[in-house]
Amino acid sequence: MAGPWQVSELVTRGRLALGHRRPWLDPLADRLLAAFGASRRPTSGRVAEFLVLDAGFLRACKRLSLVTRRRPDIPAVMWPGPGQPSSWAVPPITSTTALADHLGVSPAELEWLADRFERERRSPIDAPRRYVYRWVAKRSGSSRLVEVPGRRLRAVQRRLLREIVDNIPSHDAAHGFRTGRSVRTYIEPHVGRRVVLKLDLLEFFPTITSAWVTALFLVAGYPEPVARLLAGLCTNSVPSLLWDASSAPSKRPEAWRARRLYQRPHLPQGAPTSPALANLIAYRLDVRLAGLAASAGASYTRYADDLAFSGDRDFERSVGRFHIHACAIALEEGFSVNTRKTRIMRQGVRQRVAGVVVNERPNFTRTDFDTLKAILHNCVTHGPHGQDRHGHGDFRAHLLGRISHVASLNPDRGRRLREMFEQVAW
Repeated sequence: MAGPWQVSELVTRGRLALGHRRPWLDPLADRLLAAFGASRRPTSGRVAEFLVLDAGFLRACKRLSLVTRRRPDIPAVMWPGPGQPSSWAVPPITSTTALADHLGVSPAELEWLADRFERERRSPIDAPRRYVYRWVAKRSGSSRLVEVPGRRLRAVQRRLLREIVDNIPSHDAAHGFRTGRSVRTYIEPHVGRRVVLKLDLLEFFPTITSAWVTALFLVAGYPEPVARLLAGLCTNSVPSLLWDASSAPSKRPEAWRARRLYQRPHLPQGAPTSPALANLIAYRLDVRLAGLAASAGASYTRYADDLAFSGDRDFERSVGRFHIHACAIALEEGFSVNTRKTRIMRQGVRQRVAGVVVNERPNFTRTDFDTLKAILHNCVTHGPHGQDRHGHGDFRAHLLGRISHVASLNPDRGRRLREMFEQVAW
């Protein structure tokens, strides 16, 4: 597993491990490639499982009493998957020591930050932790767990995001957390269509496991030890004690499912690398859903866990069957659709995507606009203190963000709100 995933290279490394070449190494290498394919390199664990069940290899072991030598000193190399991965501009890092040097940390600190053995999940409540945890109430009445990395880990994650993750392209249908993309680009293909279908993925970030992230870094070309450390730096397993706290969600079945997801290594909602990695992991999902939409004459875009499809008469006639096929594809790709949030919106009703009305042109609802206008009016009249009823950390920045969001879709409304904001005595 230390080099290229090719028959000749596999045979060469097998010869080095055994001390001499055996005639059965070539057909064994052929069977390995046939079992796993040449498009992506499997983990060493899966190769080991294959070997101990391969009849030809077992016959050779029994007949020849095979004994491997001390692990040969074969330097690992970068070996990206075929096709596009070979063009990804990721830095070459071929050993765990080189990764520690690249990130400017010691090997011991790298092991602690990556937490490959899930010590964070089993640690006592007063132990040093890599993350700070916070429960955030959702409008549905349930809670969302936000996992905020510590200062040192956050700096490492931002560097990985800048130097590795951002250099791997996402599918064109992904619009969330990408440079040059926004809510506006996400909703534009669905403006003025006869029917809009909106789906929501359930527990998007915690569904994406460390194994998926490791596979992504393997495809990028990193040797397995490096890929596992990179995945460990970007994933987390939530401490068991956190779920026993009074602030944890109730013991309903959905809470039990969330607990199971969060306690295995997953993408933490709160880490700077998670949104971009989620886009990359969902690449196959985007490819299949975009193909399904094209076959039905529809448009498809995704913003994080929100999926939107739209079309005209042909799509309107088949939207019921289309919805079932889209949910099936999501399940096959390892995701679940929150059917309670599924919406099929025809022109006779208000078509809302990402909180924006798209019936004729992108616009906010009158209720949302009036609510924000009333908050600004109260801030001007009575002062901003006491108006932050949801406990935002930076209320001024929160209001500016909401105003900018309105202005991106309706410049005239945004200008009026900005004039009111400037009258607030901060």
